[in-house]
Amino acid sequence: MYYSNSDVRIEEQPVPEIGADEFLLRVEASGICGSDVMEWYRKDKVPLVLGHEVAGVIEKTGSEVTKFAVGDRVAVTHHVPCFSCHYCETGHETVCETLQKNTHFYPGGFAEYVRVPAINVDRGTFPIPDGVSFENASFTEPLACVLRGQNRAGVSAGQTVLVAGSGISGLMHINLAKSRGAGRIIAMDTIDYRLEVAKKLGADHVISNAEDLPNQMRKLNDGNLVDIVIICFDGFIEPALESVESGGTVLFFAGAREGQTIPMTINDLFWRREVTLTSSYAGGPADCKNALELIRDGAVQVKDMISHRFPLAEIGKGFQMVSQPWKQYTIKVIIEPQK
Repeated sequence: MYYSNSDVRIEEQPVPEIGADEFLLRVEASGICGSDVMEWYRKDKVPLVLGHEVAGVIEKTGSEVTKFAVGDRVAVTHHVPCFSCHYCETGHETVCETLQKNTHFYPGGFAEYVRVPAINVDRGTFPIPDGVSFENASFTEPLACVLRGQNRAGVSAGQTVLVAGSGISGLMHINLAKSRGAGRIIAMDTIDYRLEVAKKLGADHVISNAEDLPNQMRKLNDGNLVDIVIICFDGFIEPALESVESGGTVLFFAGAREGQTIPMTINDLFWRREVTLTSSYAGGPADCKNALELIRDGAVQVKDMISHRFPLAEIGKGFQMVSQPWKQYTIKVIIEPQK
């Protein structure tokens, strides 16, 4: 039960009851997401059970569930669209209003068991391929978010990509861009160990400060700025915006601090430069399916991103580490509720 980043308690609740069109999931692996430690975003909703990067085994099915059976290994996403509204019909299913209503599993992924609602059973549950572990499968939802972001930004072979912020999302962006054949990948962060991991996962160059970032880009990129900028840390927004080449794209991937604005003038950023600013939120069902295939095929090396595994009893330690990554080596923390 989450009260704050420094106050995560173990509380007993009954095993959830399920309806005829739902199933009960025994959670085997649940990742702590960067959004889980955004206290300002949670302050009006606490206490609550978080956890949405989930993989496990179906423990029980309702009488009307036909697509899955007891014992199936599955990854489950908490966000699913209606498929029939204006947004869904125009390719923007992750801003569908249904995502924010009745598609959340109960009580949350940081629990031994969760009830998966009917709509998630129908379009938010994905069989885990043979040979894929639960902890690797728990990356399905976060990798789907990264995949959707890169699709919206148009990341493709031969491009130069700057990833501004090399936490877990940034590292997935680096690794995915590498698998897509990006010509040159530049990773940026203020935490040295993250940059070391970034190099292992495909970054061609790493930089540790934003001072005169455009000039740093030109030195690393044959005199040019970069084709794609992916902002994964809001502290880098202004220098990152200054580093995109004319005709390039900036993807606002990470959530920003409350009330933060874009610190650039229209003439400097847009006029005569044809720069595209875009954003992405969450991942749709197709993104989740494709992400799980990438994990199965080893195209994205999620196993190498896991730094810690904790039983549910030690989840508070995991939240401390994710919320304060500068204090000790922390990349991805996986909670294993059955241990």
